[in-house]
Amino acid sequence: MSFSPASCPAHDPASLAAIDPSTCCPTTPVLPATRGVLDLTLAMRHAGIRRVQVAWEMQGCAGSPAVVVQGGISAHRHVASSEHFSEPGWWQAQVGPQRAIDTLRHRVLAIDWLGADGSLDACIDPADQADAIAAVLDHLGIGRLRAYVGASYGAMVGLQFAARHPARLGRLIAISGAHRSHPQVTALRVIQRRIVALGRSEGGVREALALARALAVIGYRSDREFEQRFAAAPQVEPAQARFVVEDYFDAIGPKFVARFCPTAYLRLSESIDLQDVDPSSISVATDLVAVREDQIVPEADLFTLAEGLRGRSRLHRIESLYGHDAFLKEESRIGAILTEALTRSDAA
Repeated sequence: MSFSPASCPAHDPASLAAIDPSTCCPTTPVLPATRGVLDLTLAMRHAGIRRVQVAWEMQGCAGSPAVVVQGGISAHRHVASSEHFSEPGWWQAQVGPQRAIDTLRHRVLAIDWLGADGSLDACIDPADQADAIAAVLDHLGIGRLRAYVGASYGAMVGLQFAARHPARLGRLIAISGAHRSHPQVTALRVIQRRIVALGRSEGGVREALALARALAVIGYRSDREFEQRFAAAPQVEPAQARFVVEDYFDAIGPKFVARFCPTAYLRLSESIDLQDVDPSSISVATDLVAVREDQIVPEADLFTLAEGLRGRSRLHRIESLYGHDAFLKEESRIGAILTEALTRSDAA
């Protein structure tokens, strides 16, 4: 892998005076954002030996500690924009120069989830995703991570990584993800998957996928947000009433369908519900983030997880109108938690 001869920070040489020398040595070369695809034979927990491909992206300062960043099932390897890949990433607010996950201090690595392209039509366990990340680390010559930062499904995979590869991880930061899927939430996802399966068999899979997404989004946000946004009176005509929330569903459905194939949705949704990790198997220092209004990952499950962890742990609790989506919407509060946790990790 080649490195650019440029030096940190890469964007504005005049800003060097404002950078703490301990955060990034000015002589350290900048790692151009790099992408690759790893061909891998993977022993999967439920599907047996499979030949898979893992797409990855990395950016940051060469020689700096490595941090893996992973999000929900619709997240991907492009976490934040860079000079080489300028389009905004899915976590643009938190990753980049002098942001909470600072690419002047760390190399940031992310992968596309196994199954995200629809090519792997088999049971995909979160443990399989953790092993795929470990294989990418081997491929890139990274022996140990300074931290793994995961949100939602990414937090579930992070817990698996901490349990399966503890010697390779300094700290786990898990936001709105637990050691299991709550049975009631699993029930909701089962219905979503059956909607998609019915649409497939009846020739309306795109419409079915949009409906499944709409049902999922009801759980991602809080009842308070729905009250604020969608409480207006419906438009009532003799043959039909139309409710304000229907405009919202009609807007988000096509966007999701345009970037998510049914097989990928079915398998990654199922993967969430396959999560099963014993908290006592995790000895890595861990920061957990619970959102009081989260209907997908109840606070109680994160309390149970925190109590069962074998390593040092902290449980951060926040309130948010955005429920499970707080990790995307509560930029300052999530940023503060990330900054503090990564600072402690760097000091350690």
